[in-house]
Amino acid sequence: MAASEVDHSSCGVCATAEILCSKWTAIIIRDLAECDSRFCELERSLDGISPRTLSLRLRELESNGIVERRTHAEVPPRVEYALTTKGRALIPIVDAMRSYGEQWLGELCGREGREAARAKVKEAITA
Repeated sequence: MAASEVDHSSCGVCATAEILCSKWTAIIIRDLAECDSRFCELERSLDGISPRTLSLRLRELESNGIVERRTHAEVPPRVEYALTTKGRALIPIVDAMRSYGEQWLGELCGREGREAARAKVKEAITA
């Protein structure tokens, strides 16, 4: 069987990557690992995410049982997002990604590094 024909449906790495590799997902999990957050708090902490994308990611994570949406009966209504037990189980993976990034990709970590990386990509595209 060729590598392109391999069935990855039973592979735990593939199934986990399917969830974590959606853009913004690992960062949303990182932020929710710190504390439960309201939509606007997540939006502020995730520089560059559109409200639509954040809403889609949160719904996807909720449907996968990773994030829980909590509605508080207050006036005005308050909605918070929190990691479920299944979601908290992903924290060590996100922490390992952080450690790897700091150790091996240090120049790309942090705002300045990301901006420098984007500039390099734009430079390469226009060259």
